[in-house]
Formats: sequence, structure tokens, C-alpha cells
Amino acid sequence: MELVVPSDEFEAAFACFYEDFANNDVENAEYYSDGMTDFSKYIERLKDESLGLNLREGYVPCSHFWLVDASKQIVGAIRVRHNIDNEFLSLEAGHIGYDIAPSSRRRGNGKRMLELALVKAQELGLNRVMLTADEDNIASRRVIEANGGQLDSVVMGKVFPNLLARYWIAL
Repeated sequence: MELVVPSDEFEAAFACFYEDFANNDVENAEYYSDGMTDFSKYIERLKDESLGLNLREGYVPCSHFWLVDASKQIVGAIRVRHNIDNEFLSLEAGHIGYDIAPSSRRRGNGKRMLELALVKAQELGLNRVMLTADEDNIASRRVIEANGGQLDSVVMGKVFPNLLARYWIAL
């Protein structure tokens, strides 16, 4: 398993990744739907976000990575925000957000992907990162805790009105 920067060479793998979500986790599939509409434009947007260019309202610079297996299939996606300098990010989203493809869950992929992404966050100059998980998302909370996450608080989200467990990980 390795983290890769999204690129055009993974178009077929991305389509499989998206289909897995579309068939098994519709709520999160929407996040990746732009990649199915115009893949090259989607890749360009992700590259721009990593450079802080052409950011959409409320967005901060953010590096995107895909966890790929030995056969170059995408099993997960992770985002490392370079800062959390707005209310939504500092309360609800944190520095890092991630998804594991439904068919690749419960195999340690989330733990490994976050472990690799923490190195990327450190390379960006971050000393510590905040991550959140729905309070009742035990799997995600275990991934964070397995990577050194220390529970800071449980808060009610404003944009996503549900209880969120907020964690910090020292790098």
C-alpha cells in the first residue's frame, strides 16, 4: 500500500472506487461525483487545491492522496488541509478527512492510510493535526486512536448537526 497524488493514470481505478461508493455508500459517493463528470478537470482541481490556487469559497489549501494497493486499485482517499483557519474546519472537519472504499473496509486500510498521511502533514510543516469523527463512528475513531489520537472534546456540529468527537495527534 502506498499514497499517491491523484493523476490521470488512475482514471479507471477511480471509476471502480467511485462505483464502490455509489453502490454501497451513496452518502459519501457524492463527494467524488465530479471525478466521474470530467476526470481531468477533477484532477486539475485537486492539484490546484494543493497549491492554494482557485480555491472555492470556504476552502483552504489541501493536499489530496489516494491509497493504492499492489494492483494500483484505489482503496482510499485522504485529504490533508494545510490549515484549519475557519470556523467549520476548526470545529467540524479538522486537518484530515478520509474515506475507505466500502469493499476495502475492516482490513486495516484506514489505519495505514492515516499513518502515511501523518508523514505528509509533517512534511507540510504541521506540528499537530485535528481530526473528527461522528461520535458513533467507532471504526473511524479506532483508526484515529490507533494513530495516536487524543480525544479533545465532543461537540455538536453546525454544518453537520450531529455529535462529533474531536481528536488531536501530535506529529
